[in-house]
Amino acid sequence: MINLQPISNVVGVLLVVIGTMMLGCLPFSWYYGGGDARALATSGLITIIAGAIFWLFRFRNNTDVNKREGYLIVSLGWIAMTCFGVLPYILSGTIPTFAEAFFESVSGFTTTGASVLTDIEAAPKGILVWRSLTQWIGGMGIIVLTVALFPLLGIGGIELFTAEAPGPTSDKIHPRIQETAKRLWFIYVGLTFVLCITFWMVEMSFYDAFNHALTTMATGGFSTKNSSMAYFSSTIQYITTLFMFIAGINYTVIYLGLIGKFKKVWRNDEFRAYFFLVIITTIIFAITVVNVTDEGTEKAFRDSIFQVVSLITTTGFVSADYTNWTTSLTVITFVLLFSGACAGSTSGG
Repeated sequence: MINLQPISNVVGVLLVVIGTMMLGCLPFSWYYGGGDARALATSGLITIIAGAIFWLFRFRNNTDVNKREGYLIVSLGWIAMTCFGVLPYILSGTIPTFAEAFFESVSGFTTTGASVLTDIEAAPKGILVWRSLTQWIGGMGIIVLTVALFPLLGIGGIELFTAEAPGPTSDKIHPRIQETAKRLWFIYVGLTFVLCITFWMVEMSFYDAFNHALTTMATGGFSTKNSSMAYFSSTIQYITTLFMFIAGINYTVIYLGLIGKFKKVWRNDEFRAYFFLVIITTIIFAITVVNVTDEGTEKAFRDSIFQVVSLITTTGFVSADYTNWTTSLTVITFVLLFSGACAGSTSGG
């Protein structure tokens, strides 16, 4: 028999976290005066109240989570998040119809990157921050964060973690599953922070840096500009390329690199395959682009490596219209999108 208490409790915590993040968009709304503050506040409060009801409702005392309940929690958790995620879009009028708002919400939480917005720069700033946050939340998986909080809920979480965060590597970050989840999120948050500060120090406004740091590390591709990363300088594009590549690496491998175990990183077969696939494909793209366009060598290389990494990590940022290069390169782009980056990354997760 399915134990309903941990399912209700975990979904409740997820909604409380989501609602709190909605309220976290308010400073941007107030600063830029986009008129979306009431919608964000109302959405956040509704989501938090709904989550509190789920969290406080008790069915019975046994809170062990088996594999069947773990998969059910993950499924219901994502459905609940996407359904409540539509509220800021609907209440602000940014996306008036439920179908389109639901599409935007699902696209964000799954880091797909498709959008129904035709003029992104005209959308309220607070709503765009929420839009970027949905991708950042979905990148690592809010379920993994919840696993880190399980000791507070009195719930065991190995089955839930297995359901949410698979990966091919046999190396473990920590024997305890809660500690593993915490360290994954520390790495994710830390890389996002470093990228945000880097963007800001180079030339971006803090608003653009914050949004693009969220969506780059999530390999989601939502941008605050209609022309995506083509709007920004070559320096920004190189930095984005580097962090998209990092985001496509299995997070266990990233952790091994951070603690200095570089031999283990290089011995990882999947990482080597990912690395060489990016290098070889970039060379093919750059040579072809130089021969079929009037772009200089540097720009051809920059556009090539940016698009290769963006495609293989399924981020979706663009720096050039790569569909106009050649038919053969277009075919390769579909192969890259299909192959993806490493499992256990924000791309392969």
